[in-house]
Amino acid sequence: MIREAIDKLKEENKKAFVPYIMCGDKSIEYTKQTILKLAEIGATAIEIGVPFSDAVADGDRIQEAGNRAIANGVNLKIIFKMISEVREKSSVPLILMTYLNPIINYGIKEFFRDMEKVKANGLIVPDLPLEEFDFILPHIEGKNISLIPLCSITSGEDRIEKLSLAGNGFLYAVTVAGVTGARKSFNDDTMRFLKQAKGVSKLPVLAGFGISTPEQAKQISEICDGVVIGSKVMELVNSEDYESIEEIVAALG
Repeated sequence: MIREAIDKLKEENKKAFVPYIMCGDKSIEYTKQTILKLAEIGATAIEIGVPFSDAVADGDRIQEAGNRAIANGVNLKIIFKMISEVREKSSVPLILMTYLNPIINYGIKEFFRDMEKVKANGLIVPDLPLEEFDFILPHIEGKNISLIPLCSITSGEDRIEKLSLAGNGFLYAVTVAGVTGARKSFNDDTMRFLKQAKGVSKLPVLAGFGISTPEQAKQISEICDGVVIGSKVMELVNSEDYESIEEIVAALG
């Protein structure tokens, strides 16, 4: 479903916009309404962060949001219930972003059973290396769930291609070395890396980490098939500035 949504945009000469939000920041009801609003204004898919106390890839803004969600008592059981409620009103593809630990604590079979039950479509696990994909792949076989691989500027062409062959949905190209968070600009090395990833990937390539303006989204999408935006989207959502999010969508065609 995720790949199909991106491919459909390609046919229309448009690029994908995947916003990220932390589930349960403010409240679970606020998250549900945010998902529905983002779907309404043109999100291709929505990445939902699962709060976790040791989120090593997340920048300060997302870590703080995760801590607030944990303080609100948000857990996977509550998240799955919220997704089932979203599904009553929207079919927008939904991607869970979680570290391995919450999956293991929930029970791996139970996790994927409930993902399928609520019709969640994708999974990003930043601390799951390519060599351990088999920990998850057997559990999603025959299900409408994509394991979305991440690659970085240090991955190298061979590994990028292998990641794209092992995963599904899209290849998530991390534009910076380090944690999430808005950046002012992207250097030549980043643009070369994105061209390299696009050149060898068997999946559509979406770039994320550090994108914060319509201009940056447009610049990146001239090479890639779309963008993933987290920290900036969360800032705009929290101030209810959906107009600025719509400007990012418009910049992508």
